[in-house]
Amino acid sequence: MLKMHDNSLFAVLLRAPWWVSFAAAAAVGVPSRFMLERFAMPEGYAIFVALPFVVIGCAAGLRQLRAPSAGRIAGELDRLRALAWEDFADKLAAAYARDGYAAKRIAGAADFELERSGRLTLVACKRWRATRTGVEPLRELEALRRKREAHDAVYIAAGEITDTARSFAAQSGIRLVEGVQLAALI
Repeated sequence: MLKMHDNSLFAVLLRAPWWVSFAAAAAVGVPSRFMLERFAMPEGYAIFVALPFVVIGCAAGLRQLRAPSAGRIAGELDRLRALAWEDFADKLAAAYARDGYAAKRIAGAADFELERSGRLTLVACKRWRATRTGVEPLRELEALRRKREAHDAVYIAAGEITDTARSFAAQSGIRLVEGVQLAALI
C-alpha cells in the first residue's frame, strides 16, 4: 500500500489547519497565473498548479470537522477510567478484534497477545488508570517482547506518561496509545 512520508509537504499540510493549504494554493496559484500570462499560456495551468493544495485543504478540513472535541475526549477518558479492569479489558479486546487481530489475554508484563498475519504484538494496559506512568512498566514490556520475539509492543495509558518513559518508548519502538488514540480505539 502506498504511504505518504510523514515529513512530506502534503503530510504536513494534512496535519495543519485547513486554511494553511488554501493559503499555499493562493501562494502558488496567483504567481503562476501571472507567469502564464507573461508567456501566453492557458489559464488552466495555474489552476492545475494550485489544485493539489485545494484538495489537501478540503481533506484537512474534513478531518478537523470530524475530529472529536477536547471535552468529548476528556469525557470518554473519564468514562474509561471509571470501568473495572475486566470491563476495560473486554472493550479493548473487542476493539482489537474489530481491527482484525486475534486477542488473547496473558499474564505478566503484557496483558494481551495480539496476532494478525503472523505478526505478534504484546499489549500492556493493566496500569491504564494510573495518573502518571514511569519507565519501569515499559522496561518490563520491552524485556517480554525480546523474550517472546514479538514484532511490536503497545503500552496503553489514560494518564500522563513521563518524559523519561516517552524517551524509552521511542528508543525501544514501543507504541504509546493514550488520550485521543485510546478514546478512538475503544
